[in-house]
Amino acid sequence: MRPGRTLLIALPLLWLAVLASAVTVVYVRHEARNLFTELERLSDERDELNIEWGQLQLEQSAWSNHGFVERVASDKLRMTLPQPAEVRIVTP
Repeated sequence: MRPGRTLLIALPLLWLAVLASAVTVVYVRHEARNLFTELERLSDERDELNIEWGQLQLEQSAWSNHGFVERVASDKLRMTLPQPAEVRIVTP
């Protein structure tokens, strides 16, 4: 095979290889940007969930406080302690 003929075959193949690699680089960079955007969105969501979890823990600790439960029972539910004369003890 002559050197000129080899060059005529190799040159278009090299051009196609360069074009394919350029398209691949563009595609990979685009996917990397999309993945980075998704990672940032998930990080923001994680931070919001951590804040909500902390608020729920505070609320749970407040509800476990006896004084808080009594205040809610009397203010919102209008519950009162019975008078000693109103208490009936039932035994089996």
